Amino acid sequence: MAYNTQNFKGELKKVEDWLSKEYSQVHTGRATPIVLDSIMVESYGSHMPLKNVAGVTIEDPKTLRIAPWDKSQIKAIEGAIMASNLGLSVVSDSEGVRVIFPMLTTENRAKLAKVLKEKLEDARISVRKERQNEMDKLDDLSEDEKKRGKDEIQKIVDESNKNLEAIFTKKENEVMN
Repeated sequence: MAYNTQNFKGELKKVEDWLSKEYSQVHTGRATPIVLDSIMVESYGSHMPLKNVAGVTIEDPKTLRIAPWDKSQIKAIEGAIMASNLGLSVVSDSEGVRVIFPMLTTENRAKLAKVLKEKLEDARISVRKERQNEMDKLDDLSEDEKKRGKDEIQKIVDESNKNLEAIFTKKENEVMN
């Protein structure tokens, strides 16, 4: 019986995708609409993602412009962004909301780098858990198949860790520069 690694590779890919998504929500001093993806706005009695109640555009390198489909939602959008604790400045007018990304100080950059490292470690822990789950599946195999399976799993884990490190390094460079 040959050991199949496709599901394992898929699970590790999910971990890499999770880390990329988490990093996309960390602002680096440049305006990017992705930072606002996690914001939920109270709209007509229910909570909806910001992108479902307004259009978000980049006004300049430090500013996003949020134009709600319904102008009565401006205060709700402003409140949701301020409540999100993303460290962004919010200014509203009759047409919508401006979100201003502050310049990152050296101290803030160091804090962000620490947060990035913590998220990287969370991803590594997930990889280790997945590896252990896969190793447990090898118990029913013969000794030769078990050894080949373990070697294959370790190669895949090493590759995944290398990918996670590359994702981290890229985002760390964005934050620090």
